[in-house]
Amino acid sequence: MNEPKRLRRPSAGGYARGDETRRKIIEAAISLFGQHGFEGASTRDIASRAGVNAPALQYYFENKEGLYRACAESIADESWQAFEPAVLRARAVMESNGDTEALIEAFLDIQRAVADRTFIKSSEPDQRLFFAREQGGGEPEVGSQVLRERVRTPLNAVNIELLARITGTQADDTLTAVRMFSLYGQLLVFHIARRSALTTLAWDEIDRERTEFLKASVCEQTRVLLEHWSRQRGKA
Repeated sequence: MNEPKRLRRPSAGGYARGDETRRKIIEAAISLFGQHGFEGASTRDIASRAGVNAPALQYYFENKEGLYRACAESIADESWQAFEPAVLRARAVMESNGDTEALIEAFLDIQRAVADRTFIKSSEPDQRLFFAREQGGGEPEVGSQVLRERVRTPLNAVNIELLARITGTQADDTLTAVRMFSLYGQLLVFHIARRSALTTLAWDEIDRERTEFLKASVCEQTRVLLEHWSRQRGKA
């Protein structure tokens, strides 16, 4: 009789230790995948960075692609945890048929949450580089699939629905999606082109004070556009 397949998590009192080891491996992998890409990051180097032996990666993740997926899942879960409160408030506003001002505030509420995630958490280079490589293509599709299903699709859906109600367009109108991406592009530049932005601004980093400044500036611009588009409803 074949032996049962070995569990990939410790039993009983080993759970906490196993979770900590798994977390260390994921953090090391995010860093090295971000720096060198999926192909360039070796499992040996990841294990060394995490302070574990190489077989531990197979024990917890089966293979390198499984580890890459776990990295994307970790980033997705952390991101959605940051966005979900604002998303739930926005859904509540729409369910109660909130007026235009309430809808605009709901959109800005989500944008502020995304800004906090972009400017503060993503000031850590590891996730930013991982994200940049994933967006640039050439990395395993499973990473994009996880981020798309767990974060991007639900976040885009609520933003598009808010925009459709604010502007009077249809949710499936290409213009609605273009407007959404243009509004969030104001934040994306600080995420993808961070070094260029910091150089131009003569900043060494984006700290809490500068985050509040950027967030206020972006949200002010977004409000102006949303109010303008809302006034254009029904006009030829």
